[in-house]
Amino acid sequence: MSTQPPPRSEKTILLMTTAAPSNAPWYQGKKLPPLGLSYVAGALDKAGFQVEMLDNYMLNKPIEEVKQILAKMNPEIVGITCGSATYRRCLETAKAVKETLPSCKVVVGGWHASYLPDTLLEQPDVDFVVMGEGELAMVELARQITTSNDATLLEGIAGVGYKHGDALLKNAPKFIENMDEIPFPARHLLPMNLYDRNIEFLKAKPADVMNVSRGCPFNCSFCETKKLWGNACRTFSPARVMDEVRYMYEKFGTRGVYFINDNFTIKRKETEQLCDLLQKSGLGLDWGCDTRTDLVTKELLEKMRDAGCKAIWFGVESGSPRILKRINRTITLEQTENAFRLCRQVGIRVACSFMLGFPDETREDIEATRKFADKLDPDWCQFNVFIAYPDSSLYQEMLRSGMYDRLDEYLLTVKNDEFDYSKLMEIQRRLFHEHNGAPKRVLRRIRREGVFNFVKRRIGSGSAAPTGMA
Repeated sequence: MSTQPPPRSEKTILLMTTAAPSNAPWYQGKKLPPLGLSYVAGALDKAGFQVEMLDNYMLNKPIEEVKQILAKMNPEIVGITCGSATYRRCLETAKAVKETLPSCKVVVGGWHASYLPDTLLEQPDVDFVVMGEGELAMVELARQITTSNDATLLEGIAGVGYKHGDALLKNAPKFIENMDEIPFPARHLLPMNLYDRNIEFLKAKPADVMNVSRGCPFNCSFCETKKLWGNACRTFSPARVMDEVRYMYEKFGTRGVYFINDNFTIKRKETEQLCDLLQKSGLGLDWGCDTRTDLVTKELLEKMRDAGCKAIWFGVESGSPRILKRINRTITLEQTENAFRLCRQVGIRVACSFMLGFPDETREDIEATRKFADKLDPDWCQFNVFIAYPDSSLYQEMLRSGMYDRLDEYLLTVKNDEFDYSKLMEIQRRLFHEHNGAPKRVLRRIRREGVFNFVKRRIGSGSAAPTGMA
C-alpha cells in the first residue's frame, strides 16, 4: 500500500462557525476552539483538500467583513457548523456566501443539522447538510462536488442530505467504527493564541481541551446527543490519545489537558491503560476530566491521581431524588456523596454542576438542590438554567404540554405555576452567590488561587454568575 500523501487540491474549502446570537447571553462562556469542526478540517486536509477555517463565534466579525473574507478567499465549498442557538446566524451566513459567490456550495453540519435537517435543506441558500459525524461524510461530499456533476452519486454518501427537484433527500448517517482512523483536529488552522488556554481547576498553563470518546449508552431525558454520536460509547485507543497529547505538548506547548467527554471513565480498562501511558510518558501533564459519580472507584481514582489527574467534573444535576428519577438520571444521591468522598480521600479536587427548571420542578426541589450542593461542598460549583434542545425527550414532552417559554425558534425553557425563564435566572444568580460566596469557600479559593489571582478573576468576571446553559 502506498504511503504517499494524496495530491493536494487547488480548490479551497472554508469551514466556519457563525457569530454568537446577539440576544442570547447564556452562550457566552470560555473561548474554546471548535473541536468538532476541527476534526472535519483535519479529515479534509488529510484527504488532500486545501482547507481554511474561520471561527467567527470567537472572532464575531460582522457579516459584511465575512463577505470580504469570502471574496478574497474564493472557496468552492463553505461548510458551516450550526447549533440550534445559532440557526438564524447560520442562515444569515449562508445567504452572505451566495450573495458573494453564487456558485459556491454551502454545506451545513453540526447539532441542528443532525436533529432537524429539513429546516436547513428547505432554505434556498443551503445546498447540503451533513448529519451525524462529519469527517467521512464531508470528505466524500467534497470529492463529489469538486469532481462530478452526477447527483445520483450522492445516494451513496452516508449522512448527507440534499435536494432533488422539490424533494429533500437524506441518507442515514453511519458511525465511524474505528475512531483511531480520525485525524487529529486541525488546530493549526485556528488562532490558538486567541483562545482561553487555561482551565480554572488546573494550575498548569497553557491548558487545552481534548476529546477521547463519542456516544453515550445512558438515557438522561434532557440529553439530545444520541442522534449525533449514537448510543454506544466509542473511544480513541489509549495509544491514539497519548499520541495527540504528545503532539499538543510539542506543537502548542500544552501543559494541562481537560478531557471534556461526559463519561471519561466508562471503559475502565482503557482508562487504566491511558493512565499508565500518561504516567510513563514523563511529560508531567496535569489533567482533569468529566465523568459520572457511579463510574469511579477508589482504586481507579488512585491510578488517575498518580497519572496527573487534578480534578474531576461531575454532572450532579439535582439534589432532589424525585427530579433525578424524573429526568432518568440513574444515579443516587448516596452514589454522588460517595464519589466526592473518594475523590477527597485520594487528593483529587471536585467540580460539579446542577440544572434548575426541569418540567414539574418545584421550589422545594430547587431548595433540595441548594442544600445538597452545600452538603457536597465541591471545590467548584455551577448552577445552570435548563434549556431544552431539539430531539431530547424532555423537549418533545414540553412541546406537547405547551408548558414552556420559547427563547427563539428552537430553544425552550420551562414555564409553569412555579416559575418562568426570568424567575429561574433570578434563582440561579441567588444560588450561585449564596453558595460560592460563603466565607469558607471564598477563603478556600483565595488559598488556592492566591489573593492577586482571586481579585483579578473577580474583577474580570464582574463577580457575576454564569448566565445559563442547557
